[in-house]
Amino acid sequence: MKTIVLTGGGTGGHVIPNISLLPHLRKYFDRICYIGGNGIEKELISHQKDVEYFEVPTCKFVRQNIFKNLLLPFKVIKSSLKCKKILKNLSPQLVFSKGGYVAVPVCIGAKLQKISIIGHESDLTLGLANKCIARMSKVFCTTFPTTAKKLKNGVFTGSPIREQLFYGDKQKGLEISSLAPSNKPFILVTGGSTGAKDLNDVIFSSLPTLCKKYNIIHLVGKGKFNPNIKHPNYFQAEFCFEIEHLFALADLVVSRSGSGAICELLALKKPMILIPLPKGNSRGDQVENAEYFKSQNFASVIQQKDLTPQSLMLEIEKTLQNSITIATAMSNQTASTLTHGTENIMHQILKITAPKSSNKR
Repeated sequence: MKTIVLTGGGTGGHVIPNISLLPHLRKYFDRICYIGGNGIEKELISHQKDVEYFEVPTCKFVRQNIFKNLLLPFKVIKSSLKCKKILKNLSPQLVFSKGGYVAVPVCIGAKLQKISIIGHESDLTLGLANKCIARMSKVFCTTFPTTAKKLKNGVFTGSPIREQLFYGDKQKGLEISSLAPSNKPFILVTGGSTGAKDLNDVIFSSLPTLCKKYNIIHLVGKGKFNPNIKHPNYFQAEFCFEIEHLFALADLVVSRSGSGAICELLALKKPMILIPLPKGNSRGDQVENAEYFKSQNFASVIQQKDLTPQSLMLEIEKTLQNSITIATAMSNQTASTLTHGTENIMHQILKITAPKSSNKR
């Protein structure tokens, strides 16, 4: 029986790319398993058929409080030994990791069991977890070409993209959002799976002005729903499992700049305004992603310190006016190579799991 184990979690950006691979993996593997924690990865994978989920303790590095990390090595060892036991029983041909702190003990367990590992980094630079995972990986895939060049085992593949994104339906988007058909542009605002308080606050405070000109679809993130904010041209939800229909409806997307999310928007050729999570609140990866997209004319960028109702309104107007120019930039060769990761990653997976796996069906 051909078995593959997927891992990655902590945020949607470490899970959704794995979901992108599932339709292709089902053609070559009899059994698909996922090892993760009790976070968003468990929730998202629960909606995927024929994927077995194994929950393990997670070990998160806390940047803001170094004292909380004192017990981290012991937690990693404990979790890694549990992962080793699970992997011994599953006996997979490969572990594919999308990174995040959830994936580190899984990959350590795989290394202890002498199971091949392929990792993938979505951002321009490697996070702490992926710096560890890259050393254990037989092949380490990257979304951006410059990232791969810095690694001995690096392979530039681009970003995996979910197939269902290309089947979004505007009418279904209207049904999900309960918004009426309108000549006003539809603006989708999202801070990612966990939401973005600063972005949410600006939307809440500027809603009366925004809704005079636009229909606003606002994904606020888990636990950030505000029942006091209402308007006829406004829809609010924590998360949407059928976001492809909201993408189809949107004329413009205002978003954080996690690489997976913005590569999906690039594949859909959606005009976007990026509000990167600032350095200090993170390692600065979103700032780097946003600046790269801006340099390629794929997106406009507002740094969080400059985000106000006025700056947002001006950038929305400017971006909508330049939508044709943006769409042209999104059709170039660079955009194409960044968004064709699914087939390239599958090629790497099948190379390692031997030719026999490709003849299964």
